[in-house]
Amino acid sequence: MSARALLSVYDKAGIVDLARGLVDLGWEVVSSGGTASLLADEGVPVTGVAEVTGAPEMLGGRVKTLHPAIHGGILADRSNPGHVADLEARGIAPIDLVVGNLYPFTSDPGIELIDIGGPTMVRAAAKNHAHVGIVVDPADYGPVLDELRADGSLSDATRHRLARAAFAHTAAYDAAIVRWLDGTDPTGGAGPLPPTLHFALERTGELRYGENPHQEGARYREAGQVGWWDGAVVHGGKAMSYLNLFDTEAAWRLVHCLGDEPTAVVMKHANPCGAAVGGDIAAAYLAAHECDTVSAFGGIVAVNRPVTLAMAESLAGVFTEVVVAPAFEPDALAKLQEKQNLRILEAPPPSWPELEVRSIDGGLLVQTADVLALDADGGLDRSRWRVATERTPTDVEWIDLEFAWRVAARVTSNTVVLVKDRRAVGIGAGQQNRRDAGRLAAEKAAGRAAGGACASDAFFPFRDGLDAAIDAGATAVVQPGGAMRDDEVIAAADEAGMAMVLTGERHFRH
Repeated sequence: MSARALLSVYDKAGIVDLARGLVDLGWEVVSSGGTASLLADEGVPVTGVAEVTGAPEMLGGRVKTLHPAIHGGILADRSNPGHVADLEARGIAPIDLVVGNLYPFTSDPGIELIDIGGPTMVRAAAKNHAHVGIVVDPADYGPVLDELRADGSLSDATRHRLARAAFAHTAAYDAAIVRWLDGTDPTGGAGPLPPTLHFALERTGELRYGENPHQEGARYREAGQVGWWDGAVVHGGKAMSYLNLFDTEAAWRLVHCLGDEPTAVVMKHANPCGAAVGGDIAAAYLAAHECDTVSAFGGIVAVNRPVTLAMAESLAGVFTEVVVAPAFEPDALAKLQEKQNLRILEAPPPSWPELEVRSIDGGLLVQTADVLALDADGGLDRSRWRVATERTPTDVEWIDLEFAWRVAARVTSNTVVLVKDRRAVGIGAGQQNRRDAGRLAAEKAAGRAAGGACASDAFFPFRDGLDAAIDAGATAVVQPGGAMRDDEVIAAADEAGMAMVLTGERHFRH
């Protein structure tokens, strides 16, 4: 008896060549629906599934392969005499290879793209991978044919690898359906945090190493989805490490949160050590770098404009790990490529994830993403903000307050940010108390905050956190408010002639 293959695919790329190769090896090809029609049109000998089952397709194609003549042939354990006897008694021929991929549910989610027969065949073949090969990825057609030509059969290792890929394929498919059902729940009961979460992630490549060289690292993406990393073009530099990706992600998001004018961010350990708006991108980069030139060493630079030669020349003298931008002028790119270790990324804008996820023992911590409240024009929504002091901010102070608030929302807590003329001049990040965050920001500002603005990601529990900003010369401050000693803090601002705005919303970031 010749070997038999069942081919039933939605994605028909390469299927004709595979079928023809199997026939040339003496295999019988069984197929259904559109796949069978395509093979017949191409002159490939094919047996229709209905000929095997004795039952035509029904319910508009919903039922084609759901039949003992098909699934008995797939699931029979060839080493089990009882299984073999059952096949013989019913006149069922074994199926040795199943090739199937599923309706593209994520392309146009809906009931009719929920595949039933396909996943059933794929799972059946994967379960019985000790005897049956299962192919769900057209990229495997060539290697499978090559192995069959060379050895006459698939090895145990190949069938095991293909079975794993098959179960991953159906798992990702089911996960997509669950997410769609959550999103279309007529009761709205699923909400942003449904009772179960189903992640299907595919590895896109290994990283140079993890956070440290003794750790392994890789980037995964959600199956069927793409992010800005998938559209990024790497123009040079060493392979990326875990921290390179982590910090670049933070920098790229932040630079796209700071408005539409030429803007630059310098990121270090996922915290900005500089952020600025400039008349052009070179000026913005220089201003961002000047915020904290010590911390900028070995940092990540992100800009929201094409990199010019002037900016590239300014960057050339600074040890930088990654520069990411929407484009690079040719002479600027050539200048940067002189630095062999500099990773140069040309990237599309980032999107914002709906959920933030972190590992804990036995599971995950999950929360909705922390995003700034924006108005219809993309500006900060200040409808809940209120001035708490005797003095109202001037128009210039309002501009710096908004910029400082945008930056502070993306800095590790506790944080205090000092800004002057839409340039961060001092950032106190990741401190265990707000007083030290304020003192660190003031120390880094070194007198440059005079007449500028201060932002705190959470309320000042005591006036000492604000005192550092006052001593640094800041004349306006924005903070959530809500502390037991708000009155004392507001009074301290009034004593200094400072304008204070309360947002009613904090932005802790751990």
